[in-house]
Amino acid sequence: MGEDALDYRMTRGLVDQDEQMAILVQRVSGDQYGDDYFPHVAGVGNSSNLYIWDKSVDMDAGMLRLVFGLGTRAVDRTVGDYARIVCLDDPLRLPPMNYGDEKKFSQRMVDVLSLKENIWCNRRLEEFVSYDLKTDRALFMSIDLQTAERLREMGRSDISASYILDFKHLLGNSEFPALMRDMLSFISKVYDYPVDIEFTANFFHDRDFRVNLLQCRPLQTRGLGRSVELPQLTDANDCIFSMKGNFMGGNVRIPLDYLIYVNPQEYLNLPEQDKYAVARHIGVLNTALRGKNVMLLGPGRWGTTTPMLGVPVRFAEISHMAIIGEMASKEAGFMPELSYGSHFFQDIVESGIFYVAIFDGEKDVVFNASRILDQPNILEDIVPGGSRFLEVIHVVAAAGTEVYSDVVTQTVLYR
Repeated sequence: MGEDALDYRMTRGLVDQDEQMAILVQRVSGDQYGDDYFPHVAGVGNSSNLYIWDKSVDMDAGMLRLVFGLGTRAVDRTVGDYARIVCLDDPLRLPPMNYGDEKKFSQRMVDVLSLKENIWCNRRLEEFVSYDLKTDRALFMSIDLQTAERLREMGRSDISASYILDFKHLLGNSEFPALMRDMLSFISKVYDYPVDIEFTANFFHDRDFRVNLLQCRPLQTRGLGRSVELPQLTDANDCIFSMKGNFMGGNVRIPLDYLIYVNPQEYLNLPEQDKYAVARHIGVLNTALRGKNVMLLGPGRWGTTTPMLGVPVRFAEISHMAIIGEMASKEAGFMPELSYGSHFFQDIVESGIFYVAIFDGEKDVVFNASRILDQPNILEDIVPGGSRFLEVIHVVAAAGTEVYSDVVTQTVLYR
């Protein structure tokens, strides 16, 4: 009876049909290590990587969202942690990030089942250095050379080396990525349709391994679409935003009816309870503007459970948007997360929502937020009683404006 589930069924015409599932019991794939139980790796995979960030990525090779331990950190947006994104045409290729950011955008905590305490819990990566993993731990983790060098420069020989979950040997020196690519390709051929899967893998002392396919379903997506002719800009002020990369959804040309903009600084200044109230108000707008082409721009991560990282909406509260944008704000401390493969990502894909992340201030990024804020705020015209959030939620009539994207040139712009 969850709101997201009911909205999902209603959107797909299933609300009047009987729902047979009451309780789902699922075996956990893994092994016992000390007092804990977990698989070596787990994650989700797509047979078609339609949400690419570089024109050299082979979309037909598929992608993985990979974590060490239980797969909960692969299917959810986790505070402070990042799954490893694997393009199966080149498994060692990294998503867009600055030099030295590999540890920053990596997994730090590991989810396990504690057999001693009989609970699901998470542990720091450092705890697993002393575990007997029954295989070579170098498959999953490497010494953090940057940190080791800094400690050496500081003369801190008393501090043990730290590790980073980079999966370099797993992805570069094992048959695992090739097997996953072949498996995704085979399953999609049987389905005669792109698929997404959830999986675990357990390794042995000789580096042999076994993959468990936990779940498989058709991957709902509209694909790349035909190439789009982008308008020529006369100068940087000739658009509301323009950038290279950091979008998901293929080639599009989407005319807008409305734009909803959540002001990062004003949102940051709210007490926590009001941040949740903003999320609920977005849900009201989502319902009121259903059937219209609406772009929703907000700080940090949509759908986070932590208001300090973004707006804590449920997916049902943004499900009718045509475009969802996540904005970085260094001043406010907000940072988008391109959660390729997460449940949030799958909801976006299934709903045909175009996604864009705006890293204002970075190279090739133009964002003229003033062009939004200079327009009249029609929030109360659409949802009466929203005056308390007029400084936070800015709604503008956007007829005549369009969002364009082109995968080949990795360009997205809104004017």
